[in-house]
Amino acid sequence: MKKIELHWQILIAFILAILFGIFLHEYVNYVRWLGDLFLRALKMIIVPLVLSSMIAGVSNLGESKSLGRIGLKATIFFLSTGLIAILTGLIFVNIIQPGLDADLGLRTEIPELTAQKYGIKEIIMRIIPTNVFEAFINADMIAIIFFAILFGLFTLKVDTKYRDTLNNFFNAAFEVMMKMTSFIILFAPIGIFGIVAGVVADQSADKSKLISMFGHLGVYMITVFLSLGFHFIVTLPIILKVVGRINPLNHFKAMSLPILTAFSTSSSSATLPVTISAVEKKAGVSNKISSFVLPLGATVNMNGTALYECVAVMFISQAYGIDLNFLQQMIVVITALLASIGAAGIPMAGLVMMSIVLTAVGLPLEGIGLILAVDRILDMSRTALNVFGDTCGAVVIAKLEGENLKI
Repeated sequence: MKKIELHWQILIAFILAILFGIFLHEYVNYVRWLGDLFLRALKMIIVPLVLSSMIAGVSNLGESKSLGRIGLKATIFFLSTGLIAILTGLIFVNIIQPGLDADLGLRTEIPELTAQKYGIKEIIMRIIPTNVFEAFINADMIAIIFFAILFGLFTLKVDTKYRDTLNNFFNAAFEVMMKMTSFIILFAPIGIFGIVAGVVADQSADKSKLISMFGHLGVYMITVFLSLGFHFIVTLPIILKVVGRINPLNHFKAMSLPILTAFSTSSSSATLPVTISAVEKKAGVSNKISSFVLPLGATVNMNGTALYECVAVMFISQAYGIDLNFLQQMIVVITALLASIGAAGIPMAGLVMMSIVLTAVGLPLEGIGLILAVDRILDMSRTALNVFGDTCGAVVIAKLEGENLKI
């Protein structure tokens, strides 16, 4: 009997988890821990994986000129697709206007979010860590990537005998981390079953949340889904076809596992090991490209988060009856792009970073409570777009670098 492919196993587990969460939600605590355990295993390998892959990737590029060329292409791709995503969301939210006559009684107090205010200056300052080991402990990806790029770059400046030793060490460490990743991924269907069953049970146990989700906030959800879907189905495939000369359907099939994992876990960082594996093995991207572009993309390339923050802020302004003029909307666009770069690749990080955008245009932070009831499913969707955007960047850059891909 032919073995069921892993992405089909995950899809089956996802459907079973929904049914379990709806009809057996009182027993969900018996399976919820499976999801927690799976996420802990993924998070366990994130920092060593990013560190070893980035250092190996930079040092394997061979010279700073090559690093600069690939880095420039990655930066242009990430910024341009992020900007297009935000403008897409802005167009949809202005046409549909989901916040008009919204029920403000759905507000929820979120003191833990209002207490955390991150400015653009703080995001920039985080790039250079005062203590790199503290960055490792806190899994501060921006700081870790900056340190790894510097370390990898300066390994090229030392004597050959030291350079070879360091290269061999970090390449070996990266190979070990990928072996560990492959092992952990085997348990993805079980882990995702626990995660999704818990989410569905939480929603189905509180009927008021379901009413909010499918009633008052339905138009808002549709607006976000349409915006995300347009960028996912139209914008990125056009870029794949026109810029990379890549068949979008083949690429989507090859990336089905990381997309499903991202949707289930709501974490681009936790999905990173799966993403690297799929891009290298399914798409045929070289390790020197994937180990540099994907960890960078998982940190700064948040197409879905940026788009979502723009739509959500516009929804909140409409719900409060505050009309944002063209200049204020442009401030929302720019701030959403910068804030998404600083967003952590963890569940609900976009809600925290949204406080930056709300503050920039003078909207009340408690407006975040308007959208909390339906954020989880939107978080899952935007994370899937974030990861898909990272994979598109990796294959396009690999193609522009002259690599022959499998897709």
